Amino acid sequence: MPRAFVQSPNHTNLDPSVFLLLGIPGLEQFHLWLSLPVCCLGTATIVGNITILVVVATEPALHKPVYLFLCMLSTIDLAASFSTVPKLLAILWCGAGHISASACLAQMFFIHAFCMMESTVLLAMAFDRYVAICHPLRYATILTDTIIARIGVVAMVRGSMLMLPCPFLIGRLSFCQSHVIPHTYCEHMAVVKLACGDTRPNRVYGLTAALLVIGVDLFCIGLSYVFIARAVLRLSSHEARSKALGTCGSHVCVILISYTPALFSFFTHRFGHHVPLHIHILLANVYLLFPPALNPMVYGVKTKEIRERVIRVFHRGQGTGFKVPE
Repeated sequence: MPRAFVQSPNHTNLDPSVFLLLGIPGLEQFHLWLSLPVCCLGTATIVGNITILVVVATEPALHKPVYLFLCMLSTIDLAASFSTVPKLLAILWCGAGHISASACLAQMFFIHAFCMMESTVLLAMAFDRYVAICHPLRYATILTDTIIARIGVVAMVRGSMLMLPCPFLIGRLSFCQSHVIPHTYCEHMAVVKLACGDTRPNRVYGLTAALLVIGVDLFCIGLSYVFIARAVLRLSSHEARSKALGTCGSHVCVILISYTPALFSFFTHRFGHHVPLHIHILLANVYLLFPPALNPMVYGVKTKEIRERVIRVFHRGQGTGFKVPE
């Protein structure tokens, strides 16, 4: 049997080029049961986001900035899910936690880069709502197809460039003791904590990158909604105010779904030293699994145009003229 797969009570016989993901320490007996919600969320992520992409792509009436940003969000959610869920299910189903060092660094890069890209797209969606409500007459001239494409490129480049130094910073470290990662995926700080020697550059850069993304994006999103609230309160008609705020409902829900578990995971991982390890890991998995599954549901339920067209697609073969109530 190769050394990478030699089992021992304390996992000390691992190949130095291989890490071992333990899953959720303390909840090993529940791994099989935990795989059920993971399967459900993974399936919902694939079905929901592919449905959004197909509906927007096939309906010319939905070729608008807000829906193009939603397609970017769905694409990122699918990519992030494929980076995480297959290995997570392998760990929960059969304890297949062995992962090569290069694969671990690649998974780390893609997971965190996709999360940063998603944050950038959420910021762009907030800007879209700001322009639509505060400058409606200039909406079409500001958010052109070229600008939207550039925003997509900026999201990819920003996430990739901010995350790119992390694998190289970890690559300079030595792992002279344990290669066992008490986690379900190669989370940056979980890997750094295993290293010998000075890990301060890794910790400082990881914290800086997280603050640059979460802090700056949340501040700008909050600022955009301050301007939106001021513009809405100036409207004389109650109906107009309700309609304007209603267009922001889906985006606000997605922000809460995405950032709430992210902030909980971020702060408990760095400052919650008395929080049990399995709570840390569960929060990290909630952050990765729930937003991609719930985002398309939120937009599908709260956005009339998407509701109507999704039902139209599913009823097209039956020739029904079903109309969705407002």
